[in-house]
Amino acid sequence: MSPPRPNDLDSFWMPYSDNRYFKTNPRMLARAEGMSYFTPEGREILDGTAGLWCCNAGHGRREIVEAIQKQAAIMDFAPTFQLGHPIAFEAAARVAEMTPDGIDRVFFTNSGSESADTALKIALAYQKARGQSQRVRLIGRERGYHGVGFGGMSVGGIGTNRKQFGAMLPYVDHLPHTHDPARNAFTKGMPEHGVELANKLEDLVALHGDTIAAVMVEPVAGSTGVLVPPVGYLKRLREICDKHGILLIYDEVITGFGRLGTDFGAERLGVVPDIMTMAKGLTNAAVPMGAVACSNAVYEAVVEGSPAGIELFHGYTYSGHPLASAAAIATLALHREEDLPGRARAIEPYWEEAAHSLRAAPGVVDIRNLGLIAGIELAPREGKPGARAMDVFRRCFDDGVLVRVTGDIVALSPPLIIEKPHVDRLIGTLSDAIHAIA
Repeated sequence: MSPPRPNDLDSFWMPYSDNRYFKTNPRMLARAEGMSYFTPEGREILDGTAGLWCCNAGHGRREIVEAIQKQAAIMDFAPTFQLGHPIAFEAAARVAEMTPDGIDRVFFTNSGSESADTALKIALAYQKARGQSQRVRLIGRERGYHGVGFGGMSVGGIGTNRKQFGAMLPYVDHLPHTHDPARNAFTKGMPEHGVELANKLEDLVALHGDTIAAVMVEPVAGSTGVLVPPVGYLKRLREICDKHGILLIYDEVITGFGRLGTDFGAERLGVVPDIMTMAKGLTNAAVPMGAVACSNAVYEAVVEGSPAGIELFHGYTYSGHPLASAAAIATLALHREEDLPGRARAIEPYWEEAAHSLRAAPGVVDIRNLGLIAGIELAPREGKPGARAMDVFRRCFDDGVLVRVTGDIVALSPPLIIEKPHVDRLIGTLSDAIHAIA
């Protein structure tokens, strides 16, 4: 028997990472509690990103840990193909309590990427079930992010996510993004200008006719650098979709579960979609889980419009996994009992002012915010896009604060349990880093 491999940095091919740089300059996290991570040496790192937009209730929550432990001792796994287990149905009911009225049917996945591909498949199945088989086209948006499956990647609009992988899905088109710094730079909350960009969907209908099945957008685009929709934009998209028989899909993986001060972005922004995707905050990231919530009309068209037997030929081994379901139930109970959306709403004005206090910092060209999200955009260095923000990220980590960068944008999305002293430390450390690397 061969000896075990050494525990080094070689075997793990890290996702979305500069592996060569990291493995010569590692920055490691070993423990988490409340608002903070801790390095292997015990140094505290204030979490300004809720992990990866996902630990909305903070880290190491006892209620979630105990729910997972209890379920693991009762039943570690059970399939949900032609069988069920009670805890998955309970988790779905708890999700349906939070989604907008009429969005009551929940299909479980394991991630936001799987949720995006699942939502797109459901949209196509819906159109076919209602006799609209010609509707095979999917519309996304430039600078949109819907995970890394081929469906979400195709409908998404981030070029770097696609350039290595050749052909994407056919029959995909894109709306323009809503980012308009010439008119909307340094806006607090939703920008005033840009509602007319929704009318580009009418142009796509004129081009493609009645072949469009669905439009997928993020209520607030997160991974591309916090792009907040203009006032009236989503309402106009909803009107055009209704006019032309097109489904509207929200990717709420980031905006769900309190991030915008409401259960979902649909509530904060006042426009309800036909299908919603979610993940991240669903289990506070303690166990991987995602979900797709559909309107009753979509569900009934697919299920009732199919012949006897399996209605949707789609699913995952781990759909509704018992441990993930337990984590979701415990997380959503915390969400209600501690009113995490209310906490986000209460501190949002302080958060907004703190974020915009960076306006005069060197190299800052825009600041955007909504709910407990903020994006601080930096001027790129000539010939080195992304380098300035990456230097800020590394400097902040070394000074005890975790931020996230995408391109030359610093994205902030702290746990919803954040308090004013945390905000002061987070923004103060970020300010120092921006000045230090100017």
